[in-house]
Amino acid sequence: MKSLIQIFLVSALLTTCINVNAMTASPQSWWVGMQTNSLQIMLHKQNVAKHQWQLMPYSGVNLHNIIKTDNPNYAFLNLEISPSAKPGTLVFNSAAGGRFEYSLNARKANSSKRRGFDSSDTLYLINPDRFANGDSTNDSVKGMLEAANPIERGGRHGGDIQGVIDALPYLQKLGVTQLWLTPPLENNMPSYSYHGYAITDFYKIDSRMGSNALYRELAAKAKQHGIGLVMDLVLNHFGSEHVWMKDKPTADWINFNGDFANGKHATSHARQTIQDPHASDFDKRQFSDGWFVATMPDLNQRQPLLANYLIQNAIWWIEYADLSGIRVDTYSYSDKAFLANWTKAIMTEYPQFNIVGEEWTSNPAIASYWQAGKVNNDGYTSSLPSVMDFSLQESLIQALNEDESWNTGWVKVYQSIANDFLYPNPDNLLVFADNHDMSRVYTQLKQDLAKTKMAMTLLLTTRGIAQMYYGTEVLLDNTGSNDHGDIRIDFPGGFKGQKSNAFTGQGLTIDQRDMLQTISTLLNFRKQSAALSQGKLTHFSPKDGVYSYARTSEKQTVLVFLNKHAEMKSWPLHYMEEVLGSQIHATELFTQQTVNLNKAVTLPAMSAVVLVIE
Repeated sequence: MKSLIQIFLVSALLTTCINVNAMTASPQSWWVGMQTNSLQIMLHKQNVAKHQWQLMPYSGVNLHNIIKTDNPNYAFLNLEISPSAKPGTLVFNSAAGGRFEYSLNARKANSSKRRGFDSSDTLYLINPDRFANGDSTNDSVKGMLEAANPIERGGRHGGDIQGVIDALPYLQKLGVTQLWLTPPLENNMPSYSYHGYAITDFYKIDSRMGSNALYRELAAKAKQHGIGLVMDLVLNHFGSEHVWMKDKPTADWINFNGDFANGKHATSHARQTIQDPHASDFDKRQFSDGWFVATMPDLNQRQPLLANYLIQNAIWWIEYADLSGIRVDTYSYSDKAFLANWTKAIMTEYPQFNIVGEEWTSNPAIASYWQAGKVNNDGYTSSLPSVMDFSLQESLIQALNEDESWNTGWVKVYQSIANDFLYPNPDNLLVFADNHDMSRVYTQLKQDLAKTKMAMTLLLTTRGIAQMYYGTEVLLDNTGSNDHGDIRIDFPGGFKGQKSNAFTGQGLTIDQRDMLQTISTLLNFRKQSAALSQGKLTHFSPKDGVYSYARTSEKQTVLVFLNKHAEMKSWPLHYMEEVLGSQIHATELFTQQTVNLNKAVTLPAMSAVVLVIE
């Protein structure tokens, strides 16, 4: 059996434990030249707090103090790292004979200046276990509680990071610019471990997905294909098989004393209590401190050692994997004072970075509370750049499924976007038609190809940052089941024995090919369109079943017409004079035909028309 020294050298995580067998240190390594000069290392081993740790002399690094808790199995070393410190190895000794080494690494050039994802991007959301099996040897791993079970809807199907790496040429050709993987971190749970949100090690990629080194390789190879990597982080909860459930670092590490109490301590999901000036303290606590389920204990971010752990964990992954963004699961469920500090710490370290928080509400008054720059009545200040636009998602599905009237149909979308005055930066909202927690857009639109194409055209041409769920381009469908295992369906071509292959086009239906071509056209146009990435949005009140809008930049104007009618429309453009100016010709994106703007535009039945004016 390999020693810990060998394991850490092979994995390049650079934390070595000598004569302190089975001790772990978190973070596993750090960097010199960070904006913040403090570092807190959490040590975990039986009776580790009894060691009187001393740092051997190292220029520019001081061991400020050691924090011990009510659990002798933990110790927290607070270090000060000056800007003059150089990369190297810190050596810690104790009088009891303990010794361990800790690496300080050099940062990549301009790491602090990295640009996050923005409105020029499209995030492609992947459930790695259901996307592509690139390495069948890790489908089941000895020591992991759940083995592969590809025929079970809630089981592990074998997809992994190697499968995503292998798909990079396909994703680049499709027009994707960012990858958002549901958490690939270790989920060593006895069941339903595939989804990734019950984390049992915040510093380790699940061995059935690959390794830390392979995740970093994914980031590097994706960048070579013009694609960034966005990590899905969970701050609110963790998996019940985590060592913290058996050995809590502090008595108050987990909310409600680590007891779900048969649902008594379940969250209320009443997110409005956070902003409600009349809400009781009881209701506020029930929302923020309550657990999702018994297998996902709720973390107490008011505990300062835990708060610091979560902040450093995010920064560690940004540096280690060279991330271009973070998506935060169940954002508002965490302590809001902690969230302010967490976002501020990351954005201070990376001023041009981007983080999007999941606040699942169709009420923009609630969602906008969290976006950076919002002046809130209670004085709360957030540094979160982006939130998810659930209001537009819900309105879009309603609009396409409803008949048109004065208060139904496209007016729902118009009204949702009209609420942008509530947001400090609506261009930095994440817009989407579906995701991993809801039925697929094709399913929600009752398997209507034309409506699905209209929905995706709107999402990929309106304001904001676009997100698309994997397989939307080939009409993946969960009709007949709302089970998450069916929503997170296997991607065609990613697994052996499938009849169709989206990567090659083999076996796809005519409708699937049509959708794939539509999505590819939109995504690749979006990548190079100044109007879609930077342009102003001007939309017009829906009329006669048509919703229309313009995206305008200095050198380009894009006009979008979404016609829900079951008949062709001859559509006059006189009302668009303010965005047309003197332009008389445009090119239709999908047909590449030239269109005379001095005449009425032909809008085919149940269609999206996109006119590009250069």
